[in-house]
Amino acid sequence: MRSFFLIFVFSLTLIGCSSSPVQQSQTDQAAGAGSPQQIAVVSVESQKLDTTLGLPAQITPYEAVDIYPKVTGFIDTILVDRGSRVKAGEVIIRLSAPELVAQRTQAEAGLHSAEAQLAAAQAKLASDHGTYLHLVAAAKTPGVVAGNDLQVAEQTAAADNAQVEAASNSVQAARESLRGMAQLESYLEIRAPFDGVVIQRNLHPGALVGPASGQAGAHPIVQIESMSRLRVVVPVPEAYVAGVQEGQQVSFSVPAYPGRTYRAPIARISHDINQNTRTMQVELDLHNADGQITPGTFASVEWPIHRSYATLFVPSSAVTTDLQRTFVIRVRQGKAEWVDVKTGVTVNGKTEVFGELQPGDVVVTNATDSIRSGTAVSAQAK
Repeated sequence: MRSFFLIFVFSLTLIGCSSSPVQQSQTDQAAGAGSPQQIAVVSVESQKLDTTLGLPAQITPYEAVDIYPKVTGFIDTILVDRGSRVKAGEVIIRLSAPELVAQRTQAEAGLHSAEAQLAAAQAKLASDHGTYLHLVAAAKTPGVVAGNDLQVAEQTAAADNAQVEAASNSVQAARESLRGMAQLESYLEIRAPFDGVVIQRNLHPGALVGPASGQAGAHPIVQIESMSRLRVVVPVPEAYVAGVQEGQQVSFSVPAYPGRTYRAPIARISHDINQNTRTMQVELDLHNADGQITPGTFASVEWPIHRSYATLFVPSSAVTTDLQRTFVIRVRQGKAEWVDVKTGVTVNGKTEVFGELQPGDVVVTNATDSIRSGTAVSAQAK
């Protein structure tokens, strides 16, 4: 019995000795948990934004047109093909339409008939007016001419005068008709509307063509684009449209000529934000006399961004997100504090932020959502 008691006491002693280091470790961990976390911080800076932002753009021709005829006819000759350079007013296509020739001949005959009717009416007016004047002279002698005869002669001359006026109007209408037919016949020769290059030829001699609104106008005969003057179309995000001014020079580059930079002025501003893309179309006016740059090319534009007032900047690493909010971690009175922000432009590793911050506020340099709001921290300036 005594031996059993001694063994029990010895076991309790061993258990007490083994539990002392564990309790000490827990005590040490509790003491360590209460010490502030060491973190690197940086001050919020205030400065005016003056930088450039790379934006994609597309180069389009200043003028582009699909060539349709104004009258229906058959293609007789096409004097150009894809790649042909044309001058404004140059004949590029000839059509044939025999019915227009027949209509013009008919219009000429109508004019001749109207002119003949006018001549006959004028001759009758001259004869009847002469008779009337003769009767007027004879009527001065009493009893020579009856009063009724004089009145009839006067009315006849007046009617003849009306006939001459009507015939004159008919001649004028016939002339206008002939002029219209001649104009239609001139449409059988199609001329280039401006200096440019033929980029597409869709039809060939013998094809029936007509105006775009007609059944025969399913396809344009050729397509022409200007090359000496181009448009650089830049879709500018709405956040960067402030301060855009016509005449401002903008730099851009194209993939075909790496390492080369071009400059062009802002020529046209749409002043309208597209509801789908949230961008505003801005055009640069590019003179391309040497034809180096081809329409349809994509360009990379160095878009200038300026603000007339100062905004706040922090290192890009100071901005973080937890998928629900974007924030920086401000350190105030030894405590971490999450501050919601909206971001703007990133320049040289610093991001523009907008929120309840002030210049000189101290924020965590490398923010992470593991630093919870309210956590005790020890700030170390970087």
